[in-house]
Amino acid sequence: MNELRVQGLCKAFGHHPVLHGVDLTVARGMLFALLGPSGSGKTTFLRLLCGFGRADAGTIEIDGRQVDGPGAFVPSEQRRIGYVPQEGALFPHLSVAENIVFGLPRGQRRAQYRVAELLELVGLPQDYAGRAPQQLSGGQQQRVALARALAPSPGLILLDEPFSSLDAALRVETRRAVARALADTGTTAVLVTHDQSEALSMGQRVAVLAHGKLVQSGPAQEIYRQPATRELAEFIGDAVMLPGIAHEGFATCALGRLGLSAPCRDGAVEVMIRPEQIRLVASGASAEGVAARVIDIVFNGRDAHVTLGLEQAEECTVVACVPGYGSPQIGDPVILRVEGCVIAYPSP
Repeated sequence: MNELRVQGLCKAFGHHPVLHGVDLTVARGMLFALLGPSGSGKTTFLRLLCGFGRADAGTIEIDGRQVDGPGAFVPSEQRRIGYVPQEGALFPHLSVAENIVFGLPRGQRRAQYRVAELLELVGLPQDYAGRAPQQLSGGQQQRVALARALAPSPGLILLDEPFSSLDAALRVETRRAVARALADTGTTAVLVTHDQSEALSMGQRVAVLAHGKLVQSGPAQEIYRQPATRELAEFIGDAVMLPGIAHEGFATCALGRLGLSAPCRDGAVEVMIRPEQIRLVASGASAEGVAARVIDIVFNGRDAHVTLGLEQAEECTVVACVPGYGSPQIGDPVILRVEGCVIAYPSP
């Protein structure tokens, strides 16, 4: 059975439409990532799932029960939904344990029902139960917020950009802890985020929302490797776009004749190559590929983005992503090779 099913969801504020016929299905026990830029409609979508507003059209079903649609609306407190906001939103005057049991019946609150179990589940020591939220790091507070959301055993957990306020190292650690806790409980979850790496690394399936429409949904690797549109390709990670000609499963462009990973009609196209597909080889008589020269380097530590000018195509530059330890020097002559297949989009 599908834990969450959304069909034809529409919402407008006045004369400003925000969601346009969104269809979405999330299987039981899945961690589903909804990715989109600011203004794409993510917050409105989340509010409708929570029951903080009514849809103008369409239906929302949770565990087979319609909670929003023609002639039906279930209030938020009756939807069995857990919610983890951006910054935890813990009550500063309550202890960690009191925060975790806050939404439970009074008797369970007094007994601090499942506090030790839930702390262990989210990877925190049991002696944290008596601490104040102010004594915790940002990542620890987010774990407590997840424990609070899990305490009533909800059918669905919604995570609203829950890691956006954390620094880079803490963000990765907290993501792993949250994903592990959700997997251990088998809880269905929807992660809403604008962070591409977050969505791709956490979501078992990923959907991309743009201008209120769902433009693509599928496994993370498919979304990244075969984006449905050029705009989506440039939103999901970095992309090198080159004009080319497609013919019988191949595209010819400034970087050579490259195999296509998805069908494309023959003719003028724009070829999309991921920077990490472009390999740099030291220039030499025996090296095969496209001659280029290093114009600029942005060193990021574990990797570097290298801007290259192609010698046989004036004013044509591409960007390659190489390991940081193998970064070349500005001015170095190199040979470029593209590994793997690429995507092509018909030219407008």
